[in-house]
Amino acid sequence: MFDLADPAFLANPYPHFAELRERGEVHRHDGLGIAVAVSHAASAAVLRHRGLGRIWQDALPVERFASFNLLHRNSLLENEPPAHTRLRRVIAGAFGRGHVQRLRPMVAELADGMVDGLAAEIAETGSADLLAHLAQPLPVAVIAELLGVPIEDGPRMVTLSNHIVKMYEYGLAEDKRDAAEAAASEFVEYLRDVAKQRANSPGEDIVSDLLRSELTEDELVATAVLLLMAGHEATVNVIGNGVNALLTHRDQWERLVASPELLDPCVEELIRFDAPLQLFERTATADVEIAGFRVAEGEKIGALLGAAARDPKVFDRPDTLDIGRTPNAHLGFGMGIHYCVGAPLARVEIAAALTSLATKLPGLELAETPERRPEFVIRGLHSLPVTTR
Repeated sequence: MFDLADPAFLANPYPHFAELRERGEVHRHDGLGIAVAVSHAASAAVLRHRGLGRIWQDALPVERFASFNLLHRNSLLENEPPAHTRLRRVIAGAFGRGHVQRLRPMVAELADGMVDGLAAEIAETGSADLLAHLAQPLPVAVIAELLGVPIEDGPRMVTLSNHIVKMYEYGLAEDKRDAAEAAASEFVEYLRDVAKQRANSPGEDIVSDLLRSELTEDELVATAVLLLMAGHEATVNVIGNGVNALLTHRDQWERLVASPELLDPCVEELIRFDAPLQLFERTATADVEIAGFRVAEGEKIGALLGAAARDPKVFDRPDTLDIGRTPNAHLGFGMGIHYCVGAPLARVEIAAALTSLATKLPGLELAETPERRPEFVIRGLHSLPVTTR
């Protein structure tokens, strides 16, 4: 079984997943304390099965993690019907009022400006960090516009998000757990202030939309924080992991540059090839069987999305990066009632970043081997140094 403390595993978990798949579709992982589904079919079953839900359990002790628990207890992601149905209807309705289409030209303009800055830094110093210039600031700027908050607050929100999502990892040190709660507390206070401002002066933003809904103040705050955390963490790592994959598989980068009509399948393939979210948990609300493995009521099972994405029963040559791959049945945005409501916006952001890079910097290449973050659940890079030929 794989070891989350093994740097070699974190660098490339996919051979380990392949070995597990050959032995069976579901395995008990004692280190994680849960069962894990490693095939595409079993992972999809975990995500779809109505006997498996997102049943939130407060981080303990409750008084130590008051704000962290508030954000998750009231989150769309951590609730099942009927609460989930009500929350999703409101949020999907807000997204459906044209926000993604409204943002599309702005996203393209932002990406172009950020790539220009990346190119200028390369011209001046010989190399630049693509994460710092593009992958990190782009989704933050978009979410800031979506929420109607100052773009200058973007770095602060990213820092808070980075602290909070550390709690999703296994075996987290106590000081990082405390940092997550402190960040959650600051984020709650920040969003309460934003909500008060929008109540007095509504705008063309999603917070103003949500204020006109049936959401409680805690639900509104939790929703806004979820949009930032999910929108930023996923998109930054798809762009970072994806561009790294393209530049490592040079033929596919050059294929994208020469054939911009492959942009849409390229986005899907990058989500599949090096998944930004590797594991998603569910809790059994009754005794459930997944691929012959019994999950008793109250026990947890995780869908290993990175393993599902390399299943040869679903993907031809799964370890090969193929930007023209179609169909592409990856599970990167989930399945069932918890399918990512922000998926259309994420696709717009990733496509805009790739378009700007391929158009403005066709000779892009790695300046050095990037350093990977030491976390497993959320898979990403510390930095992505690039240069041009």
